[in-house]
Amino acid sequence: MKKFIFNIKKYNKYAIRSAKAELKSEVADSYLNWLWWIIEPFCFMLIYVFVFGVVFKNNTPFFASFVFIGLACWDFFNRMVSGSVKLIINNRDLVTKVYIPKYILLISKSYTYLFKMGIALVITFGLMIFQGVTFSWHIVLLIPILIVLYIVSLGIGLLLMNYGVTINDLGNLTNIVLRMVFYLSGVFYNINERNLSPTLKYYFLRVNPIAFIMNEMRRILIFNQLPNFKWLGIWLVIGLLLVVIGIHTIHKNENSYAKVI
Repeated sequence: MKKFIFNIKKYNKYAIRSAKAELKSEVADSYLNWLWWIIEPFCFMLIYVFVFGVVFKNNTPFFASFVFIGLACWDFFNRMVSGSVKLIINNRDLVTKVYIPKYILLISKSYTYLFKMGIALVITFGLMIFQGVTFSWHIVLLIPILIVLYIVSLGIGLLLMNYGVTINDLGNLTNIVLRMVFYLSGVFYNINERNLSPTLKYYFLRVNPIAFIMNEMRRILIFNQLPNFKWLGIWLVIGLLLVVIGIHTIHKNENSYAKVI
């Protein structure tokens, strides 16, 4: 871990510059430029609100804000996980010609994803104000929840990043699993309101980290309730273990990546 911390300090400026360059390149040829970072999540929210709120008549309070919180959370997790699988292969020129700790590539990507999630959260707060959601001091608890989200996503991403070099079908498998997790995570519905047994609801909201984190974000932002600190702590520990294992695995194998790709 000392080597990891040293490398983060050493290469952090590179990671930030790389993230800025990627963000600029995304909108370089667009007429609407950076406005797409607002339009895209907002349009997805409108689609889900119309389909599941109007067509299927979902009665969840402040449903638009409920959906937007879920989308902001899911979008970050999905980008981190799916984007990590082919990250080393997609950067083969950099990997084969210049030495850089390979996890810096994912750290840099995470900065772009954090920026986009920040925009989504700003839109969410604006939507909550428009819908008349009452804000409380519980909003400060969003910080530890976001930290857990980041660490869990990073841990999973580091492992997939390593094995994505040698397992060609890992990307396809990851997309299938993510699609299943998306529908089971309650992005556009409240798991607590489903006609499920208490045991099944419990496992839906504990075993699946993204469903748990979404639920806790909604509890503090919309319903002004305290999060489940016990399970936040459990997922924080699990996330840290995944990060440590991922870093160790990458340090062990990174010299062979250039040969494989």
